[in-house]
Amino acid sequence: MRLLILALSVIGILASSNAAKADRRVAFVVGNGAYKNVTPLPNPPIDARAMAGVLRNVGFEVVEGTNLTRGKMTEKLLDFGKKAEGADVALFFYAGHGIAVDGTNYLLPVDADIKSEMDVKLGSAINIDVTLDQTMSDAKVKLVFLDACRDNPFAARLRSLKATRSVNVQPGLAEMKSGEGTLIAFATGPGQTALDGQEGTNSPFTRALVANIAKPGVEIQEAMTKVRAQVNEETDKGQLPWGHTNLIGSVYLNPVGAAKPGGPAEAPNTPAVTRSSAPEVELEFWRSIKDSNKPEELNAYLTSYPNGQFKSLAQARIASLQDGPSTTTRNLTTGIDPATFTDEATQVTEDQIGLDKGQRRDVQRRLTGLGFDTSVTGKFDEQTRAVITRWQAARGYPSTGFLNKLQHKALLGEIVAATQTSSGDDSDYRPSGRHHAGGGGGGGRHYRGDGGGGGPGGLLGGMMGGLFGRR
Repeated sequence: MRLLILALSVIGILASSNAAKADRRVAFVVGNGAYKNVTPLPNPPIDARAMAGVLRNVGFEVVEGTNLTRGKMTEKLLDFGKKAEGADVALFFYAGHGIAVDGTNYLLPVDADIKSEMDVKLGSAINIDVTLDQTMSDAKVKLVFLDACRDNPFAARLRSLKATRSVNVQPGLAEMKSGEGTLIAFATGPGQTALDGQEGTNSPFTRALVANIAKPGVEIQEAMTKVRAQVNEETDKGQLPWGHTNLIGSVYLNPVGAAKPGGPAEAPNTPAVTRSSAPEVELEFWRSIKDSNKPEELNAYLTSYPNGQFKSLAQARIASLQDGPSTTTRNLTTGIDPATFTDEATQVTEDQIGLDKGQRRDVQRRLTGLGFDTSVTGKFDEQTRAVITRWQAARGYPSTGFLNKLQHKALLGEIVAATQTSSGDDSDYRPSGRHHAGGGGGGGRHYRGDGGGGGPGGLLGGMMGGLFGRR
């Protein structure tokens, strides 16, 4: 009997050891924005930092970088490839410029100087198919997120070159297919371009990823459906993420509270439970950003934990930061009635304004444009109330989460710096749309259609239908 007990104990120890090894997660997270030869992109580094924080909090070892030259990017990729060998989950996230030439997609380091097709294929750019195949092919589950569908000036430059031999250069990235055990998602559809977001915040696609992919108990394909819906809503149906999947089991980045796999078929692609419980993950997230001087990092916490235990502290810190010297580009005082700073707002005073759904959406867009990110739904839900409270605190108004006529008038009168307002008519105010002509500046991700996806090139064929579908 003792021998039997000893044998069972040894088996148990070995099983525990194997289980501990089973959930090995590695991620490559890079955001390139400080381009040297075209107008820089302000938000990809912010996108990368937000994504890296979320992934670390659910057990990923993250190979992270921002504003990388080709040499530095290659170093990071080699490091990622070594770490991803035999990993249970390998995740690839890139935000920055990308380009599609003759149906092949390339990532662009910050020192890219593209003057010809040869510069793309042999010099400045990094082939996505080759990169993913070489770094991730040995992992059991491969997740790829490409927030690189900007309307970039390199593409316009190539299309304008008479010496280029009938080269096909798309405005966005080309369609890609996923191999076995792979999910790939693009910010928008093949050949389309996407929004970069208001300067100093996340892009709509990254914001939706951060908000959804690591929710406790949410399977990754369900999370991507939520991502698609959030981006579509936030951009007034102007941008629809697209993707392709060939996963053969359920995948949970944060399986706390998830139902156990229903059968053996699901087990191979179902990572083990993460190392930390949900409260511990939230605490670690908060510790990593609590002393940050960047509102976007604190907003990332509020996005991931809208009812978190540190919600009020995060809101107060954001308010204090946004009321400091960094707001000098905004004219916040000219023409504001002094009573705005003393008259409290309530549900009654807000009802007296008579805001319809369109006007509520306009309020949400304006708040987002001023750095107080919120979903544009036309409904003043708990999230919007919290954002209004932060805006009021930053401006020195009574902070109630409700508006009155004076505060609404003050909001409409706020002047955002010229780099943040591109167009327009206040009735159709779009704070996240900094539009640039393709050949001139290349700063923002514009939207003109659906969303995009793809996956590691050179993997198995026989693909399933689009992860999100096509329109």
